[in-house]
Amino acid sequence: MTTGSSDNSSTPPSEPAAQPPGGRRRWNSATFVALAVAVVGAVAAAVLSPLGEHVVNAVLDEPTCPGEACEGKNPGRQGCDEGATTFKPAAGNPAELSIRYSKDCQAVWGKIEHGAKGDLVTVEATGGTERAAEIGYGDDQYTPMVRVGDGEFEVTACAVPKAGGESTYEHYCIRGTEATAWR
Repeated sequence: MTTGSSDNSSTPPSEPAAQPPGGRRRWNSATFVALAVAVVGAVAAAVLSPLGEHVVNAVLDEPTCPGEACEGKNPGRQGCDEGATTFKPAAGNPAELSIRYSKDCQAVWGKIEHGAKGDLVTVEATGGTERAAEIGYGDDQYTPMVRVGDGEFEVTACAVPKAGGESTYEHYCIRGTEATAWR
């Protein structure tokens, strides 16, 4: 007689693992905390991104930086482009230079359309800061904002073609004040 047997009929069949009531698995506290941290992190990353910042500003319907706090910032990311008005001369404007003004943000910025890579757009408030931006790709660009306050102001925006570049226009500027016909 041998002690080993190849007959497995004496081994009881394995039973499935017990399921909690309702057939659902329960999360342990570590899994729940990890999931909560992931969700909070994803929401924070979305809100802190430039697009998230713009969405939050649009929902709040007010700029995040009125006055001095807007100096040097991107108007789109701060909510200043919503409701901003534009001065864009119709004649003698080969690169379609314009000045954008947000009364709520108390700031202006220059914008160029139909320029070429390497062209600059500048904006300067009299007695204030000058800002510039270069077209990196495409044919348009806008500057960071310059604070003008909520009273009288005078601002100058210029289109500066890149030396030896593709643009056919010459350096030119436009001027605006708080009394300009902003549209």
